[in-house]
Amino acid sequence: MKRGLDGPAPEERPTPAGRRNKQGIRIDPEVEATHEPRRTVISALVEHEPGVLSDVSGLFSRRQFNIESLTVGPTDDDDRARITLVVEEPDPGIEQVKKQLRKLVPVISVRELAPDAMRRELALVKVDAADPAQVNAVADMYDAKTVDSSPETATFEITGARQKIEAAIETFSQFGIREISRTGTTALARGTDDTAAPMSATESAAETANQQDQSYTADDD
Repeated sequence: MKRGLDGPAPEERPTPAGRRNKQGIRIDPEVEATHEPRRTVISALVEHEPGVLSDVSGLFSRRQFNIESLTVGPTDDDDRARITLVVEEPDPGIEQVKKQLRKLVPVISVRELAPDAMRRELALVKVDAADPAQVNAVADMYDAKTVDSSPETATFEITGARQKIEAAIETFSQFGIREISRTGTTALARGTDDTAAPMSATESAAETANQQDQSYTADDD
């Protein structure tokens, strides 16, 4: 009499990919894969009310997201403000940033901007001005505006992309930099695209489904 269940012999059965952890649970290779971090810009439209920035910064502190810069300011609507974040995280971390932002009550919408979005930063750079002609020549190279000068120092305002700001700072360093203050990046989508418009019904449904698929990646607070 044949014993056991019908089916292929053990050596003929398919073997799942991936290793097992210490508890003997099979690990999905895709989940275990290492994701390289990338820098991206996220724009959030929020209610312009006290405590919003505190809520957002508190979220990042709890989640330990790698935020490079955060700027906030009013929009054309007095009841709304725009928060611009520069994030450097692997893709799962970037998705979590957007997911957790959308859970905050004052947040109206959240969008990751395309790589060709208009990104600008402002920096004030105070340098030694023992050689005014050379210092001014460098300022002209980067379209820097003189906002203060004295016999010893000159302070310049530089506006542009992050790469331009960093190149200007590196060039000014030959004279000796005394102080630097940078605003962080602010950004807008190009053309007629809305930077952070409220999601359509279709987008909202897709986002809900995406969040359900990724719910295992982080526990809710």
